[in-house]
Order: sequence, then C-alpha cells, then structure tokens
Amino acid sequence: MRDRRMSRRRVLEIGGALGLVAAAGLSGAAALSRRPPVTGDELRSAVPLPPAFTVPLPVPAVLKPVGTSGGVDRYEITQRAVTAEVLPGVRTPLWTYGGTFPGPTIEARRGRPVTVEHRNELPVPTVVHLHGGRTPAESDGYPTDLVLPVGWRDVPAGHGGHGMPGMGGMRDPRARTTNLTREYTFPNDQRPALLWYHDHRMDFTAPAIWRGLAGLHIVRDDAEDALGLPSGPRELPIVIADRAFDEDGALAYPALDPDLRERPGVEEPYLAGVLGDVILVNGAPWPVHEVDAARYRLRVLNASNARHYDLEVVLDDGRRLDLVQIGADQGLLAAPVTHASLPIAPAERYDLVVDFADVPVGSLVRVINRLGAGRTRDVLAFRVARKAPDGSRVPEVLSADLPSWDRADAVRVREFSFRAGQVNGGHGWLIGGLPFDPARTDVTVGLGDVEVWRLVADVHHPVHLHLVGFRVLSRSGRPPLPHDAGLKDTVSLRPGEAAEIITRFDGYRGRYLFHCHNAEHEDMGMMANLEVV
Repeated sequence: MRDRRMSRRRVLEIGGALGLVAAAGLSGAAALSRRPPVTGDELRSAVPLPPAFTVPLPVPAVLKPVGTSGGVDRYEITQRAVTAEVLPGVRTPLWTYGGTFPGPTIEARRGRPVTVEHRNELPVPTVVHLHGGRTPAESDGYPTDLVLPVGWRDVPAGHGGHGMPGMGGMRDPRARTTNLTREYTFPNDQRPALLWYHDHRMDFTAPAIWRGLAGLHIVRDDAEDALGLPSGPRELPIVIADRAFDEDGALAYPALDPDLRERPGVEEPYLAGVLGDVILVNGAPWPVHEVDAARYRLRVLNASNARHYDLEVVLDDGRRLDLVQIGADQGLLAAPVTHASLPIAPAERYDLVVDFADVPVGSLVRVINRLGAGRTRDVLAFRVARKAPDGSRVPEVLSADLPSWDRADAVRVREFSFRAGQVNGGHGWLIGGLPFDPARTDVTVGLGDVEVWRLVADVHHPVHLHLVGFRVLSRSGRPPLPHDAGLKDTVSLRPGEAAEIITRFDGYRGRYLFHCHNAEHEDMGMMANLEVV
C-alpha cells in the first residue's frame, strides 16, 4: 500500500513544539504514542500537481433567498455528492452544500433572521453548525441533532465512540433527529462578522469538512457599510484549506472507515491531525487573482482541519506589504492593528486590508505561509493589473460597540486542560481528563454571567466556544498578542501555553459546546457540553 506520509516526517506548525511539551512535563502528551504528538502528519498527493499561481481564484457564489416575506430571508441548500475539477484536468468526488466547494455564501443583515432548510442527499447523516453564530440551541448544530438521509432508520453505532473500544452505540436520548430535511433559524442578532457553516456530526466532523462541507455566512450592518472600507469586487473571501489527492483524483484521507458510517477515527500516524500537501483557496490550488493598484479587503478563514498558517504578503523583490487587521472572528476591532505577518489557526478568521497602491503594475504579489515548506509555503498570489481610482479608506476608529468586560465582573474563574490521553485502551484527546459524552453536562453557566476561563494546552489546540464571543486576557501570564485584538470565538493555544479568556454567556439558554477545532482532536473526544440556564 502506498505510504502517503511525508517519509514519516512529523510536521511541526510552530518551531519548538516538541521542546515546549517536554519542558512543560506534560505527561498526557506521551499517552498519544511513543513519540509526543505534534500538530499532525502530512499526506502526500499521488497525482501531478499544477504550478503555483496559474489557476484563477474562484469567488463563492452568493445564495439567493427563496423567500423574503415576514421580515425573514429563507434559503434552501441541498447537501449532495458531486464530481468537480479541483486540480486542472482531474476529476474529484466531493460532498457539497449546493454542489460547490466551498458552499454558497449567505449574505445576512444584522437583526434580520435567516432560515435555511438543509436537505441531505449524501450517503451519511449530517449536522449543520453556524460557526460564530449567536444561535438558539435547537439550531446550533449539536453533534447528535442529525439530518438523516433516505434509508437511515437508526443512529449509526459509531456515534459516541470517538474510536474508543467499548464506547460504541452510545446515544444521547435528548438528540433531535429528522429525516432528509431540517430547518435552521439564525437570528443574526450580532455584530457584523464573517461566520462559516460546516458539518458538525459527532465523531465524523473532520472527514466531512475534508470532503467539502463548508461555506461562508456574512453578517453586515449599516454602520459597517458607512465606514468606507473596500467593497464590491475589492472585498474578497479567502477560504484556505489544505488537502491531498489519491491516484484516481479523489481526496486522500486516512479514515478508519472510508464510508464514514460505523468506525470513527484516523490511521495512527495522523492521530494528531491530518495535513494535506495542496493549499486550496476558495477550492482552487494556489490560485492567482488580478487586482487594481488599490486597497482590498480580504475576509480570511482558515478552514483547514489541522494546519496552522503564518501569512505574509511579499513582492517580487522581497519587500513586504502590511497586513492591516480591521476585524477578528466576531467582527470589527475598535481600531486597526498593523501586522508584518499574521498567524491563523484552524477556524480563526481575520478581516484584513492590503494596499496595492504603490505596487508597480505587472507585479506578482505572493501570500506565503511562513510555517510551510516546499509546496505548502505558497498560498495564493495577486497580479497587479492596472492603476485605478480608490475611494476606500481605513478609519482610525472602526467600532465602538465592543464589550468592556473586566475581571471584576466575573462571577467565577474556571480552568480546563486540553491534553492527549487514553480512554478504554485507545488514543484520545481530552478536556479536563474526559472525552466527550453527549449525555453528560460538563459546565453549567447562568444566562448573563461573566466568567474567566483559563485554558491549558499540551500541544497546539485552537479552542472554540459556541454561542458567545470572548476577549483574550493573557497568555501564560503575559499580555495578549497583537493578533488577539477584538472579539474572538476561537483562540489558538500554543504548546505548553495557558491562556485566559473572558466572556458573557448571553443570548440563549440551552445546550452548547466548547471544543478544540483541530477537527481530528474534536472527533477523538476533545469536546465538552456547556449548559446555559
């Protein structure tokens, strides 16, 4: 059988991860395997790959509502399998929302509700989660709230197993299931922001996202529209995702059960996360986009399962363009923050402005990943095609509605460890020493309570909270980093790090989640229940 790994080379996303783990004495890390876990192992594609910067950058289509009466925009999306050309001249089977990867973009207005009816024509159950949405619990996409395809009569036995012996067949009796279709309601009562929707089925989130189940949901409002930021064709979604391809053009993924029906989990070399050797942006490999010599707003999402990036924008002559950050996961910052490069973990989003005004016409401007090597160092490129007028601006004040929670407002402080461990003799990823159990309540908070959470990591863990945004207060006792600015819903914990966050649990009562957004870690148990009462 062909060895798809990179000569058994462990891929480190941030240098020194192993040393940090060893220095911290994190015994849970050693439980994963004889070698300490790192961010992941890389699959190597078996088909010829195109040169970088030859494929045009696609822009996901904006979905049109099927109805707008009663102050609600109504959409319909069919989840279905297709075969599409991802690599030039190669046909690749995909699972999609509406037939495309990424799925269609939903454009929403702040305070105007949206309903989306999802129809499942895939061969397995699915769940839809609007990542970053302030969403009622019944529409949040709890991992056992399945949309069952035709022919499914029972919840698959693998649910609740996390690949652990002796745990199969568990099912939360409160799970809400439907047959073929399900309607999700998103109030959009939140700050304007770039959100994304993806599959969240228990134990099988990682392979489902890998096969294509992801799309964008953008919330806008009048105040943001009035700022004068780059817009129209000068506002670009940038969905970054790594993948690998088998000999026949199919997406390579080391699932224990390729049908994603019964046995969750991945082959042992990939327990720390699955990395691909092809960088896709908006579903295209290393694409190029023609731009004016003007400002552009880049709405960047890291939709990779496990790969971290450190993005830098460089010219032909080696000069670097500033990355002016205007927004984070949960919307606009109070004021712009300028970066030379910007780290972005799985599920994080950054709202950036890049100014091409002083770049000579004809220049190729490359976006590179400083953490990559070989083909994974390139991400995408922009070709400056022409001089053009530019009436956009980046105001010194972007938003005045950021929450001002203070430590003194917190009613309690909690601590959670995110570590590798063993469960029933198998490998897992645990929160507070426990794997996910949908029948167990891990944390109960009062509606409106402000809390401080201390999150402790062994290796890289991008930690995501459903329902709420939060502010990063500190990292290992030191001030937050520049890219921690603003309101976030995912924080990238580095190896051996303890980060503090503060949030207010407002919005809705019900059962939600917090988890690692390394999708393989999530599927292997690194998820916990949060009850808002």
